[in-house]
Amino acid sequence: MSPEPTTSASPSTPVPAPGRASTAPQPAPPGSAFIHNIGYRHYDGPRLGRAYARRSLFSQSLRGAYGLGRSARTKVLPMLLFAVMCLPAAIMVAVAVFTKATALPVDYTRYAIYLQAVIGLYLAAQAPQSVSRDLRFKTVPLYFSRPIERADYVAAKFAAMASALFVLTAAPLLVLYIGALLAELDFLDQTKGLGQGLVSVALLSLLFAGIGLVISALTPRRGFGVAAVIAVLTIPYAAVSAVQGIAAVQGSEAAAGWLGLFSPITLIDGVQTKFLGGTSSFPNGLEPSTAAGFVYLLFTLVVIAGCYALLMRRYRKAGL
Repeated sequence: MSPEPTTSASPSTPVPAPGRASTAPQPAPPGSAFIHNIGYRHYDGPRLGRAYARRSLFSQSLRGAYGLGRSARTKVLPMLLFAVMCLPAAIMVAVAVFTKATALPVDYTRYAIYLQAVIGLYLAAQAPQSVSRDLRFKTVPLYFSRPIERADYVAAKFAAMASALFVLTAAPLLVLYIGALLAELDFLDQTKGLGQGLVSVALLSLLFAGIGLVISALTPRRGFGVAAVIAVLTIPYAAVSAVQGIAAVQGSEAAAGWLGLFSPITLIDGVQTKFLGGTSSFPNGLEPSTAAGFVYLLFTLVVIAGCYALLMRRYRKAGL
């Protein structure tokens, strides 16, 4: 009697239990296997480079300064402040047209000075929004990976903030100009005044943008940046105006003129009073001398360049 055949199985080959179907994976027949490439696909398209990245960052930052491309809630404050800037100009235009006035009630170069509080609120709200979030969420190194560099980032942010301020301050001047033409005021005088006003607000926009961005870049907390920007714009102006008034009362008009160097808004006021034909808001209508006017202009340019240099230094450390 021959022995019964035995079945041997290796440990790696499961033996199905009696009465049950095998659930082990069956080997694929030859020629039916597939390889799935889940890696990155090689890019053969055009590489747009640093200039395109810089323009894109500028465009995005400028749009963000007015809440464009963002939620509806972020559009409320900048659009409201823009309307507040333009509303007095529209009222002045309406009065000039219906009363057939021979001149506008305010000079083009004085309009931004009168509404400096609105400009300060706008800067305090938007400058921290432009730079603080990148610092808070540590996304700055991602910008600097490639192809954009620190100089591109700083230049784009600076230009965007200055452009946003220029739109805010130049729009009411255009409203005044159109209204003056509708009121049939002298074309050459109004065009000259508009040009002087645009130069004034351009200088103001560069100065305020630099100051606001430097202060905002020092802290990743937006609330601290807002408070600091408001303080830097309002406290020096109040202090300088008070001391100028005291100096004028005591007969020290020369000292009162030089004190305007210590406040951003009086700095712009001194430059435009001397070189752009505007009327001064200094006590007793004091106007800086020619030497003082050149010092005001030089100091304004130095402050703008210094703010840019400080931003470069700040982001040299932030990108590490």
